[in-house]
Parts: sequence; structure tokens; C-alpha cells
Amino acid sequence: MKFVDEATIRVIAGKGGNGCLSFLREKFRPNGGPDGGDGGNGGSIYLVAKSGLNTLADFRFIRQYRAKNGAGGAGKDRFGKKGDDLLIAVPLGTIVSDAQTNEIIGDVTKAGERLLVAEGGRRGLGNANFKSSTNRAPRRTTPGKMGDERLMKLELKVLADVGLLGLPNAGKSTLLSAVSHARPKIADYPFTTLHPQLGVVDIGHSSSFVIADIPGLIEGAAQGTGLGIQFLKHLKRTRILLHLVDIAPIDHKDLEQGVREIERELSHFEPSLADKERWLVLNKIDTVSQEMALEIESELKEKLSYRGQVYRISALTGAGCDKLTNDVMNRLLRIDEAIKAELENRESGAQDLDRVWDQVLQQ
Repeated sequence: MKFVDEATIRVIAGKGGNGCLSFLREKFRPNGGPDGGDGGNGGSIYLVAKSGLNTLADFRFIRQYRAKNGAGGAGKDRFGKKGDDLLIAVPLGTIVSDAQTNEIIGDVTKAGERLLVAEGGRRGLGNANFKSSTNRAPRRTTPGKMGDERLMKLELKVLADVGLLGLPNAGKSTLLSAVSHARPKIADYPFTTLHPQLGVVDIGHSSSFVIADIPGLIEGAAQGTGLGIQFLKHLKRTRILLHLVDIAPIDHKDLEQGVREIERELSHFEPSLADKERWLVLNKIDTVSQEMALEIESELKEKLSYRGQVYRISALTGAGCDKLTNDVMNRLLRIDEAIKAELENRESGAQDLDRVWDQVLQQ
């Protein structure tokens, strides 16, 4: 199961400007000759990798992009203005292919990297280009060429910032729908999530992060039991894991046993996953009293010897969700700052990114 965000757009490069047909006519130069200038080249279209973008959601609203046409030539050997290039910002890791032939055009992996996807049309030539010793008054010009037009498919292999973990029916899909615009299937039976689901949590002030809900994990998931194995490998590049626990499960399953079960599956699949920063989130507090929720939290922390912060929320009513998402955003920003500072102190720079990433997340 590849975890991708996709969009299809049409790009139309600018047409080249037409060449000009003109002859010089001045008072003292009645036979001045041809002076028609060339047109300008049409504008090209480039995809530009921009850090900070993490989805292709914007392309669902604007489906067509057109660069400026080149201006036509003019008399007195004046060239037309070149059409402005169009730069389209895309997230790092975007893969571009022709939607009709499936031919891979290229990808952008570094901030600021440009990829030419539609070249502007060539300029037309004015009649001044065709004068010769045998043709002193050419009336020939050429029109500007049409720019490239293509239907492109954009694919982004999404690296979610936050991953949701939990047993089936822990409320992961409900939480995803409560804090983002994602609309996963929600029902009162296990395994309603059959495929990984993505949502963008918008905190405001241009701050957002990507959160991913995966199918519920059960015992043996690391060996292929259930559905969670399909996405476990994608959790390796998330920065924070939110471990959702149903505070009052209908089957009265022991909470400690449920948490330990998830921990074992993470360790079996990838030992580093078990060491990744993981926050405990007690969900469905609307089903118990406040006193009971505090008692359950205290008892669970003691059994697990858990010293981290525990969040109590109700994904159904939204209680506690704002504090959780704000704290997640603040933590992600601190991680970004730590990674940036660490890279600035290393001569090897971006070549060390993967190693620096892992070191910072383990701090």
C-alpha cells in the first residue's frame, strides 16, 4: 500500500509572438528596407519544490495553469517582449508524469529545485530576417509557435508528521475527522478503516501538520495478521505517534494489556518504532465521569511506569482535541528548529539529513 496524494492538472505554455512585416519609411530614406522585428518567446511553466507544503490539496481547486504569451514584433527592428514564465509551487517529493502516456517527466526533491514541464513556444521571425542581396524587400514572416500543452499527473509520497496508533475501535478515524477535513469511514465495529487515511490539521497562522490514521493493529500485525501491517512501514518517518486508548472499552479489555500489545507489535516490526516519541491519548472520556477518567489515567500510568504526559479527549465531542493538536504543532516546530540548527552546525549539510533526523527525534 503506497501512501500518496494525487492530482491531475493541465499546463499550457505561452505561444510565441508573431514576427512583424514592416518596411522603413523615412523622409530621407524612402527605400530604407525591411525592419520587421521578431516576436517574443512564450512563457514556460516550471514546477518548483517548496518546503513547508505537505499536500497537493490546492490542485483540487485550480486544475489549469497557463503561462503568458510572447508579444508580437514591431517595426524598426523591435523585438516583442518574452512571455513571463509561470512557477508552480509543489511539495518536496512530488513525482510528475504525463497523464496520457504515464511517462515519468521527473521529480523535485530539494527546496528551490525547478522542473520544466511545458516549454514556451518559439518566437516568430520578422521580415528583416529574410532580406538578402537577391530579395531586398521580403514580405515573408513566420508566426510564433504554440507552447507545450499537456495533462500531467502529480503524485506525492506523503510523509505524515503524526501517526495514529491503537487497537481496532479506539476512535482513530473519529479523531481524524474531528481535527481535520478528512472524512474516513466511521462505524461502531472494528476494522472500519481498510486503507490508510490522511488529514491536514490546520492550526491557523499558516501552521498545519499531516496526520495519518492506519488500520487498527491487533496481535500478530507485524507478521501480517490484520490490516495494520500495510502501513507500519510508513510510520518510520513520522515524528510523533499518538497512541489512542479507549478509556472504557465495551469488551472490558484490560487497558494495560492493550497498550502493551501495540508496543510489542511495533518492536517486532521495527525496534526503532517502539523507541519513537509516543504520546498516550485516552479517548472517549464522554463515556465516563471526570473522577473515573482521572482514576483510570492514574492507574494506567502506574502499571505502565509511564512518565510522559497523558491527554484525555473525546474525539466525538471534541473535548481536549484543541489542546492536543496545539501541543503537537508546538512540538513539531521545536523538532524542525532542532534539525535546522543541527544541520547548520555540520559541514556536510543536507547529506546528513537522515542521520540528523533520527538523532533529533530520539532526543
